[in-house]
Amino acid sequence: MTREEYQERFRIRRLSPGDNIAEFDCADEDLNDFLLNESGLYRNALLAVTYVLEDKKTAQIDAYFSLSNDKVSISDFESKTEFNRFRKNKFVNEKRLRSYPAIKIGRLAISKAAQHQSIGTYLLEFIEDYFVVDNKSGCRFVTVDAYVDAIPFYIKNNYQFLNNDDEDKRTRVMYFDLASLL
Repeated sequence: MTREEYQERFRIRRLSPGDNIAEFDCADEDLNDFLLNESGLYRNALLAVTYVLEDKKTAQIDAYFSLSNDKVSISDFESKTEFNRFRKNKFVNEKRLRSYPAIKIGRLAISKAAQHQSIGTYLLEFIEDYFVVDNKSGCRFVTVDAYVDAIPFYIKNNYQFLNNDDEDKRTRVMYFDLASLL
């Protein structure tokens, strides 16, 4: 589907307290639980905002993502030298800061019925555009703690590992440089 076809079929909007989300199932208990039980708590505590992808005809929620503020900072790297290499490559001859603003994708899930339709890629492009068009918050990076199984999806969408920590973990920190869209 083209971007226009996605926009014709779906709307992306903030999750509202009265939304019917009980039937959402992405086949991952943690992601389902966040939407059903935790997204409202995060919203009320001003920690994250959850958005849903809703089919315009059926009003069915086919996907969701949550966003919160983040930063890429010196503490994300194994050494100061590694951080300096990172920022030197990204900010040639510009002011050097100890951290740079980012938006974090806290959760991203596609319902079982809507999987394998490139909706995840469409949502990443939506998020990236949201912070580049009119530069809504002075944000340079999109970050995500990618589940190990989702790493190929993020790599396919031009996300990179933030550091070289190859420790066997459930997630890896990845980022997308929004300046690459300019």
